[in-house]
Amino acid sequence: MSSNPEMPQASGIEYPRWSETLRNQRSVLIRPITAQDRDAERAFIEGLSEQARRFRFLGQLGEPSEALLERFTNVDFKHEVAFVAVVAEDAHQHIVGVSRYGTDDAGLHCECAVTVEDEWQDQGLGTLLMRHLIEVARSRGIRTMYSIDSAENTRMRDLAKFLGFHSKADPDDATQVIHELDLQAQP
Repeated sequence: MSSNPEMPQASGIEYPRWSETLRNQRSVLIRPITAQDRDAERAFIEGLSEQARRFRFLGQLGEPSEALLERFTNVDFKHEVAFVAVVAEDAHQHIVGVSRYGTDDAGLHCECAVTVEDEWQDQGLGTLLMRHLIEVARSRGIRTMYSIDSAENTRMRDLAKFLGFHSKADPDDATQVIHELDLQAQP
């Protein structure tokens, strides 16, 4: 896997972009999500397998609501960060993966999520999306990153372990697990 960061700036905020080559030699662009990605985000969510949607949303979600699409594509990039991995398809950018985090009110802790389209899994894309998310959170002084996932989600368990997250059973729901990463520790 190779990485080529591009760091454009607008309004004093850095909006990073990375060109990445996956294990299968396919290339993706990882960039911040924008309001213009609304239709692509809808297609991404609707195109996920039932299991992938269940793991991402901790329940079944058929069609995403307009409110959900609004929340997912209008990110303030101060308290929330969201990246999409896109590929060119028929002169459009097709989303094949998404990672995001949202901070608590103090900006010290953030909850994260990553989802990769089924056919793009097992190529290192989830790892790349999460590494970029972790890098941004760490650079912004966030202390801990966590994810609440289904205990059945073995891919997330393996990814979290690989990235150095510590896992524990969710004390409020035995069907879920909490993965937590200390961002102040040396990477």
